[in-house]
Amino acid sequence: MAWLAYRGATELGYNWQWHRVGEYLFFSREGRLHAGPLVQGLFVTLRIVGASLLLAFGLGLFTALLRRSSFFSARLLARAYMELVRNTPLLIQIFFVYFVVARVFSVSRFWSAVWALSLFEGAYMSEIFRAGIASIARGQWEAAASLGLSPFQAYVHVILPQAVRRVLPPLTSQTVSLVKDSALVSTIAVYDLTMQARSVVSETFLAFEVWFLVAAMYLAVTVSLSVAAQAMERRLKVRT
Repeated sequence: MAWLAYRGATELGYNWQWHRVGEYLFFSREGRLHAGPLVQGLFVTLRIVGASLLLAFGLGLFTALLRRSSFFSARLLARAYMELVRNTPLLIQIFFVYFVVARVFSVSRFWSAVWALSLFEGAYMSEIFRAGIASIARGQWEAAASLGLSPFQAYVHVILPQAVRRVLPPLTSQTVSLVKDSALVSTIAVYDLTMQARSVVSETFLAFEVWFLVAAMYLAVTVSLSVAAQAMERRLKVRT
């Protein structure tokens, strides 16, 4: 990749200026260190990812439980939500939430981005949760019932703790996808990492340097998430 980048820049006659990139990460003013636009954008991205992950987690679990409901209307609602979200582009969903829903309910750009990402990722997480719950042996349900636990108590104390251990790897992959998908919120002028990078590139024309640096920042976030998830998975296995 480094060789291809170098050859491509050489063919274009590109003049590398890595020494100028540092000021867009951190800069000093009046003897104090301040975050540059790229770091500020990274913080916004992390806020969006954190809020979206919590909402998507809850929405995915709720939808998975609806799909296992004995009520046909609940199963139909959950299925309709899944099919609608999973079979339409995320970019269109972001535009719809921001230009239509947000205008009706006076929602800010930040929360429009969060809700759009949450709805999208929640649909995929619901299938992950549903598969995890379905993988639990029938005997676990029977054991919970024999102890006098209600269906809600059986879910909380018996089924979900076991299901979470099994779905942790695919949930991690979905979280990584959420981090990467969050770059699309720059299309509605949310100043996340991608939007800040576009602004810096338009001002400095440091296209290669800035975008390679942004890719490295996204990579650092996703790898950190993967390492944390693996550590959590090992810990859960030890407790089991």
